[in-house]
Parts: sequence; C-alpha cells; structure tokens
Amino acid sequence: MGKFQDLKVWQRAKNLAVYIYRITGKGEFSKDYSLKDQIRKAAVSIPSNIAEGNDLSTNKQAVNYFYIARGSSAEVLTQAIISLEINYIGQDVYDHIENECSAISGMLNRLIGVRSKKITG
Repeated sequence: MGKFQDLKVWQRAKNLAVYIYRITGKGEFSKDYSLKDQIRKAAVSIPSNIAEGNDLSTNKQAVNYFYIARGSSAEVLTQAIISLEINYIGQDVYDHIENECSAISGMLNRLIGVRSKKITG
C-alpha cells in the first residue's frame, strides 16, 4: 500500500480530529475535562488507526485497525450528540461532525471491503 498520508479517508479523519480539538478548546466544553478528553481521544484514534492499519504487512491486520477506526468514528458521533444535548455545541457544529463521521465511516467500509477481498483472494 502507499503512504497513509495519501489516503483520502486519513486526510478527512485527520481534519476532523483537528476540528474537534479546536471546538473543544472553547466555552463550556473547555471546562469539561472528562468529555473533552474522551472526544479528543476518539477523534485522534480515527486517523491513527487508519495510519497504523495501512502500514501493517497483512490485509487481515489492516482490516482490524480499520474496524477500530470506524468504531472510533461512532464514538465521536455519540459524544457529539451528547455535546449537542447539553448545549456545548450548536446544531451547525453537530451537523458538520455528523456529516464527517458518516463520510469517514462510509470510506472505511469501502476500504475494509477492498482489503477483505484480498484476504479471501
């Protein structure tokens, strides 16, 4: 496989992580250390697991890391829903996060499908 930095899904996930860091550093969110740390860790986990999976030697290992990244995307979305409901973020911020998580998960599903086919031949 090529460099992980060239993967569109990694680029999008990295941009989401940067966005999450920026929005959680402001307002009430910045004071809630538990939720702030949780959503940041989950957001960073997405591109990190994509990178690690892409650089592994077997497709089976790679697919496992892509599944973890997809799970982290669901975790970010769950925490964004909670953040919206407790008024830490507005609807526009939530909509952006939801759209990005959905797109990233879809891209990961396609990547998982391609790499899984290489396992089974």
